[in-house]
Amino acid sequence: MAVERTTDPNRHPLLDRRTLLRGTALAAGGVLLGGVMGTAPAGVASAAAKPKLYTRADWNARPPRNKIELLSKGPTHIVVHHTATGNVSDTSATHAASLSRAIQRYHMDSNGWSDTGQQLTISRGGHIMEGRDLSLHAIGSGKHVVGAHTANHNAHTIGIENEGTYSSEAPPQELMGSLVDTCAWLCLVYQLNPAEAIVGHRDYNSTSCPGDELYSMLPQLRKDVASTVRKQLSHLSRVTGTELTLEELPTYPRVPQAERAVPYYHGPAVGDRDAPP
Repeated sequence: MAVERTTDPNRHPLLDRRTLLRGTALAAGGVLLGGVMGTAPAGVASAAAKPKLYTRADWNARPPRNKIELLSKGPTHIVVHHTATGNVSDTSATHAASLSRAIQRYHMDSNGWSDTGQQLTISRGGHIMEGRDLSLHAIGSGKHVVGAHTANHNAHTIGIENEGTYSSEAPPQELMGSLVDTCAWLCLVYQLNPAEAIVGHRDYNSTSCPGDELYSMLPQLRKDVASTVRKQLSHLSRVTGTELTLEELPTYPRVPQAERAVPYYHGPAVGDRDAPP
């Protein structure tokens, strides 16, 4: 059985004063980006602001059963999942809202959790939906809502569920475009390096998630996100008057290159080291 990947969520790079000032400027830029609402992403090359997002109110979410844990420290990694549901042809926002309600209903009523496990969900039509309560508030303020999507690593990871099953079929272009824009936005807000921060569920737990096809696309996803972030950093450099580069963002453990054999289909979402979901 594969050895679970370990990460020290308390690890911080040493920052000199100049880098710290640049980080502060970047954080300000992230807040600036986070404040732009209703800006629909036009694709990988043109995403320069927060993508269009649907709130919990938009999809008529139920209130959480218990108080959701909010950490002042942001996540270190972005975990890519698939929902392991059907690869439907309905790409409407109405369907995306229905999917979010179905996921919440399953997580709360079947799993007995306080709320939806993941922080964000992307439908096959590319609609980006807020998941767990307070997720958008937390991202906008550089904080972290503790979810229930990656066992023993929920305290330092933000989870994106991508609608569908991608064990033998690739995700549609609309979904991937929104995934790129979402990851780029998160990397800017949390000052993460896409090459190291974007991982698949199977990198932490014994699971087939996010499916062989989607998992095989993660190297290209990291490159596309990095390209988008570089463009956004160039823009922010002009706005802040401070040169910002991707290389100055924190780095994290190397992502495994080889796919692992796993015993489960979707995989564990909560572990012994996690808080109650």
